[in-house]
Amino acid sequence: MYIIAGLGNPGLPYEGTRHNAGFDVIDVLAREYNISVDYRKNRALIGKGAIEGRKVLLVKPQTYMNLSGESIRGLADYYKIDEESELIVIYDDVSLDPGQIRIRKKGSAGGHNGIKSIISHLGTDVFLRVKVGVGQKPKQYDLADYVLGHFSAEEKKEMEEGYRHAAEAVKYMVTDRVDEAMNEFNRKVRPKEL
Repeated sequence: MYIIAGLGNPGLPYEGTRHNAGFDVIDVLAREYNISVDYRKNRALIGKGAIEGRKVLLVKPQTYMNLSGESIRGLADYYKIDEESELIVIYDDVSLDPGQIRIRKKGSAGGHNGIKSIISHLGTDVFLRVKVGVGQKPKQYDLADYVLGHFSAEEKKEMEEGYRHAAEAVKYMVTDRVDEAMNEFNRKVRPKEL
């Protein structure tokens, strides 16, 4: 079984914010594969189903971003998964343009508090990740204010495309094609409009 965890913050005020990109990708997967993510377990909303014939658990931790590791650790233990190959974490990245995605097999938290929490609770930084770009923070902005802010109309279009690409990448990943996903999606850089 794969645990596919999208990171975000629970509650209406956080819907559609940059920090909830992970939740938004889970929503795309849930719609596409008809999986209801509405069961509560280990401080998360979860939904069981299948993607490309593989059993999956779609997860939205309800602990708030900075405590994401608590929920994910509990679910990983309960379902006895191999975190290195059966956990996929989807989250926002301020170093990538809106909608751009990057797939990684391991790495540091890169300043992301949700990933920092997961690394701390799992005791390893080796787990699959899909980073979804939300755009770089303008110099005058506080990072927390920026990631809790909403997208412009133009950015929303780019993000919808990014969410679809991230969901497509997950399909590759659950069918043992992580390297193929990296080759396909990590190289895609959309040209800036002049």
